[in-house]
Amino acid sequence: MYKQFYQHDKAAFWLLAIIGGIVFLIPIANMLFPERSPLHVSAYSISLIGKYLTFALLGLSLDLVWGYCGILALGQGAFFALGGYAMGMYLMRQIGNRGVYGNAELPDFMVFLNWQELPWYWYGFDQFWFAALMVIAVPGLLAYVFGWLAFRSRVTGVYLSIITQALTYALLLAFFRNEMGFGGNNGLTDFKELIGFNIQSSGVRAWLLIASGVSLMLAFLASRWIMNSKLGRVVTAIRDQEMRVRFIGYRVELFKLWIFVFAAVLAGIAGALYVPQVGIINPSEFAPLNSLEIVIWVAIGGRGTLYGAIVGAVLVNYAKTLLTGWLPEIWLFFLGAAFILVTVMLPDGLYGLWLRRIKGVQS
Repeated sequence: MYKQFYQHDKAAFWLLAIIGGIVFLIPIANMLFPERSPLHVSAYSISLIGKYLTFALLGLSLDLVWGYCGILALGQGAFFALGGYAMGMYLMRQIGNRGVYGNAELPDFMVFLNWQELPWYWYGFDQFWFAALMVIAVPGLLAYVFGWLAFRSRVTGVYLSIITQALTYALLLAFFRNEMGFGGNNGLTDFKELIGFNIQSSGVRAWLLIASGVSLMLAFLASRWIMNSKLGRVVTAIRDQEMRVRFIGYRVELFKLWIFVFAAVLAGIAGALYVPQVGIINPSEFAPLNSLEIVIWVAIGGRGTLYGAIVGAVLVNYAKTLLTGWLPEIWLFFLGAAFILVTVMLPDGLYGLWLRRIKGVQS
């Protein structure tokens, strides 16, 4: 089976092998080698790699709707943030007694703001299974409602892009309000435990890295299977000739809606894995600029490939880590220049360039 998979898609095989090697070999190396050993990976580096993997999953979700379905969604960051808030609410409920009113423990920011009782939408988040369900349900439900209204009305092109960005901005303004009960400008932070374990411990960080890598691999395999199926072929045809597909008899809005909701769920899972590794979630994650950056990741890596979205997300965020540490004021200029360069000279992204080089060597 492995031989058949390797021969059918060598790029997918090596991509999964690299991701699997990273997420499993690093924790094993840390168990075998002491902290002072050069082969021991620091807790900061583990969290950083885990964050890159969640961004890769987020980029993959956008590639499904933009690269394959032709929907330039400028609000993918909203689903990412909603998944992050769902996980953050669970983590806040694990902190312990900060204030108790009506037999319900209140998060510290609610005590500070003199809340008298826990809002109804916070109930259930003291259970991990409920929070995990909300990580999927909340972004998925929002995507379903928004997508049904938009696609049923045949909103396309730049108009749809503007509406998705407006949705993200509206959520940004809403979550900034203290009255919403999500921590306002400061958001949710100061997490202590995850499923009863110290969230700062090296073991939990290693498991979060593994969870991020496994989620990315499963999402890649599921997306690859979908795009190689009849559903994927119809979705790609909608991207290229939507009216012709509609005239054939397919209900285009349902295909768009399915992919849009699936991508939103992937983005929500990415957000849920991101929050415990960085230790905070606040309304800035809804910022329209974040959603624009996701588009740049996919464009630089190569949209409509799945591989490119993963590679682009990791490379761009690694460059961001380096440049914001050395010269933070030039990061946005560098990002804009890279996007323009890729758009003009590499329309297929880095993955397309790599494919052309491989074909050139083989010929």
